[in-house]
Amino acid sequence: MSTDHDFSFGDLTPEFMLDALDAVGLYGDGRMLQLNSYENRVLQLHLEDGRVAVAKFYRPGRWSDEQILEEHGFAQELVDAEVPVAAPWVLGASTLSHYRGQRFAVTARQGGRGPELEDPEVLTWIGRLLGRIHGIGRQRPFSHRLRWDSAQPGLIARDWLLAHDSVPVEIQPAWSAVVQQCLDAIQQAFDAIAGLQTLRLHGDCHPGNILWTPDKGPHFVDLDDAVTGPAVQDLWMLLSGDALSMRQQLACVLEGYETVAEFDRRELALIEPLRTLRMIHHSAWLARRWGDPAFPQAFPWFGTPNYWNDQVAKLREQLSAMQPPEAPSIPDEDYQFLD
Repeated sequence: MSTDHDFSFGDLTPEFMLDALDAVGLYGDGRMLQLNSYENRVLQLHLEDGRVAVAKFYRPGRWSDEQILEEHGFAQELVDAEVPVAAPWVLGASTLSHYRGQRFAVTARQGGRGPELEDPEVLTWIGRLLGRIHGIGRQRPFSHRLRWDSAQPGLIARDWLLAHDSVPVEIQPAWSAVVQQCLDAIQQAFDAIAGLQTLRLHGDCHPGNILWTPDKGPHFVDLDDAVTGPAVQDLWMLLSGDALSMRQQLACVLEGYETVAEFDRRELALIEPLRTLRMIHHSAWLARRWGDPAFPQAFPWFGTPNYWNDQVAKLREQLSAMQPPEAPSIPDEDYQFLD
């Protein structure tokens, strides 16, 4: 199976990262911790001046400098509006630093724990915060970030997987057929909403990217997957459980959201299409990263005939789910972007 692994990044060491930080004037006091991240390499360290920093080294080839800087600019807009997110520090002349072929950014450490999404008040608070983020997101467009407002991301993922022989030959006909049906249904769902509004989004708004503190409530981390898309893209991954539970959760999120921003209820019909799009994209993401030693260790089940047969079955279920539903179906945590 062909991949796009860059071994110079896969073998990136804490020592290299410390040298890079020294080069921009950030000197550690000896305490450091390499944080879990599949997509990037992330190091937390205590600085001699008392600050605690988190340095993120970007995977080569994933984003252009322009895309990264657009993410940084969005984060700074949110901070300027007193929205609780982590914005990269300006080091020298830019928030994006370069060292011996690698690119990195540094933010302050953000503390907190995972939110208790079973609590209606927590969901409502998160909804208000998302409404504030989207209010800033609507003020101007991205020029370089990806768009999640059509079937195009799924089409790109499908084509990459087939071009790189990632799907076993005996399963390719069934998988290709159901993916094409899904892509057609996804595009039809987007096309059915006349005048669909898009905006700058967090893009990867699963609970793992939300930290909670008792006194300040929720704050968001990791805008690495910021995209242009419909507002509901930042809502659907917060829902879990049975249909009744999700209706109740969605009501709480929207109660908070709509106190600070308008929400087009027609977008609820995009929840299952967006979930399906993410499933197809997730398979391609794993395949592209398979040359990174961290991925076979973390996802040993990926790429087997059982995996692809299971994908065929799940995508067929999604075809049914993409018919106009009474309520969103259960989100599958397997399809969170792990970063």
